[in-house]
Amino acid sequence: MTETARLYGGSLFQLAAEEGQDTQILAELDTVAALFKGSPEYLRLLSTPSLPKKERTGLLDEALRGQVHPYLLNFFKLLCDEGLLGELGGCARAYRVAYNKAHGILEATAVAAVALTAQQTQKLHDRLEQITGKQVDLQVKVDPAVLGGIRLDMDGVQLDGTVKNRLAALRRNIASVTL
Repeated sequence: MTETARLYGGSLFQLAAEEGQDTQILAELDTVAALFKGSPEYLRLLSTPSLPKKERTGLLDEALRGQVHPYLLNFFKLLCDEGLLGELGGCARAYRVAYNKAHGILEATAVAAVALTAQQTQKLHDRLEQITGKQVDLQVKVDPAVLGGIRLDMDGVQLDGTVKNRLAALRRNIASVTL
């Protein structure tokens, strides 16, 4: 995430929080960011310098007016005017980080070799909330390279209980033994 994205996303969050609209705008921001990510040609069109800014912002206005909060629409127009629509993903991330911090939500990512069942995911989620005392936003990813077990990334801390990590530790221990 760039400093620009941090600044713009953080500013949008501050405005939304002051107005009590932070939850609504987060949901709408995530939706529109996903739409833009799925339609890179539309994003390219909105970033084309040969198209006047007024027309580009008009396209945004036409597509999003009444669909998103006016603050968010103006935010998109500002990014378009400044030629910063490419920073939208980072802005959305910065907004989410500020939102989570303000609401005491802890982001956690669990990486496993195979997909976890809904029951396993719920059990892990509940245990993390119990341990941390915070609301946890848990994302589960699959990476066959971990071989087995789970790697947990949480608040800048990585807890690695994967088979791959255990094998690497065993390898280091064997290599350090001198005969």
